[in-house]
Amino acid sequence: MTLPAPIRTYFSAEAPQDGAIFAAAFAPNAIVHDEGQIHHGPAEIEAWWQAAKAKYRHRAEPLEMAEAGGKTVVRARVSGDFPGSPAVLTFTFGLSGNRIRDLRIG
Repeated sequence: MTLPAPIRTYFSAEAPQDGAIFAAAFAPNAIVHDEGQIHHGPAEIEAWWQAAKAKYRHRAEPLEMAEAGGKTVVRARVSGDFPGSPAVLTFTFGLSGNRIRDLRIG
């Protein structure tokens, strides 16, 4: 499976050292929806990601990718320090050029 470059960065970045690379994968006006919260812009999204990595120490392994409604949908096995680990979650990415403009995790 060949993931688009910004999605590949999303899944391969390592916290905390790859924070700038991770943030650069997002468009200036990007939005992330996760756990009932909305995070705006690369700096806030990086802060959310760093905090989640520190709290859950999770890794996500992409299993399959599909296109639906103009979005790239990736199902991934997520394992870490959280109840129900591992779990298969759906990551729905909206891309704009070579950046992520929106992401919904569920």
